[in-house]
Amino acid sequence: MSSADVASDYVRRMVENETRGWGDTDNALARLEAKYGLPFWSLQNLRMGRAKTVEAGLFARIRAAYLAQCERQISRLQEELKIEKAICGDDTFEDLEREVSDLVARIQEKKQARKMR
Repeated sequence: MSSADVASDYVRRMVENETRGWGDTDNALARLEAKYGLPFWSLQNLRMGRAKTVEAGLFARIRAAYLAQCERQISRLQEELKIEKAICGDDTFEDLEREVSDLVARIQEKKQARKMR
C-alpha cells in the first residue's frame, strides 16, 4: 500500500467521524482544515482517491490528526462510561463470578466428603 492509499484511508475515516449527517462532507472537510491546518483540497483529493502521491510532511500531519481524533474519541467514550457507571452503578458480573466460585467450592467439598465415606 502506498502512502497516498494510507493517507486516503485516514482522511476517509476522519471525515466519517467528523460528518454530522447526510450532505455534511464539505463542512466536515472544512472543520478538519480548521482544526488541524490541513489543506481542504488535499483532503478532498485524498478522500476521492484522486491523489496518487502525498508529500511526506503532509502525510505526517494527516496521521497525527487521525491519531488525535482517535484519542479524542477514546476520551469521550471513557467519559460516557464514567457517567453510565455513576447513573447505573457498575454492572459487572462480579456477583455472578463470586457465586460460581462458591458453587465450585461447594462441589469440591461434596466430592471430598463423598470420597471419605
